[in-house]
Amino acid sequence: MAGSVEELERRIDALHAEIRHARAVGDRPRVRMLRAEVRALEDALDDALDEAHEPEPAPASTQRESGSLLPLREQVHSALTLLTVPAAPRLIAQVYNACFSGDMNSAKLTSLRRDEERSFRSSPFARPYYLCAALTADRLAAVRGLLAVSTWPLERRIIGALSPRVDFLYAAVSIAEHVDRLPEIDRATTRLLWLFAENIPGAADGIGSTRPGTVIRAARAELQAHEPADRSHREAAAARARTQLDDKRRLFGSPLDVPDHEDRKAV
Repeated sequence: MAGSVEELERRIDALHAEIRHARAVGDRPRVRMLRAEVRALEDALDDALDEAHEPEPAPASTQRESGSLLPLREQVHSALTLLTVPAAPRLIAQVYNACFSGDMNSAKLTSLRRDEERSFRSSPFARPYYLCAALTADRLAAVRGLLAVSTWPLERRIIGALSPRVDFLYAAVSIAEHVDRLPEIDRATTRLLWLFAENIPGAADGIGSTRPGTVIRAARAELQAHEPADRSHREAAAARARTQLDDKRRLFGSPLDVPDHEDRKAV
């Protein structure tokens, strides 16, 4: 375990140096991708340290939130299915609590992906779906802090430079369409819709003036500018993943190998 931790720390240091170089030459897309990779490595480092110093937790997938008869993993699956894109635990909890009248605590999601990976290693494809990782477009490594669904097309789980914004806009459309179908809109759904609308130009003037149709139109208008380039980037990365990764790594990410000293000199 110590060796793994040391390798992760060396790779993080190396990536920070690459980020400084990319910033110096003005390569902002590469800076964003490198930062995503650093976050993935930091997540892996946290996992390694947790496994070294903490007792084995009870599987999060078997836990139930108070007031809900569904296991936590099924609640997360419901929220992600509504969002249609990879999401962080905090957003997943906000969506589930607002749209499914739940009481999910996002802190309980921290070990969920590790539980799912252990389950997959133990019995591959035994479950109808797994809560898995989003993958960085360049290294095909797990993106820190994002959960996705294994049954989604691989392209949807790839995260490139433009993907966070594109995914945010797609999620906004999905949530707005859901709210528009409701016979009544309560405070929780109004607040959730506003959380998306306030970050999309032209979507709303204020929390009381947020309308699903306006959010949908504003989000789709911006998608026209970003989605084609993002889709091309994702498709290329997904094609590499299908040829380079095995089943487990396509779901949970490729390990980030640290090049040795001679490899670095040759680059």
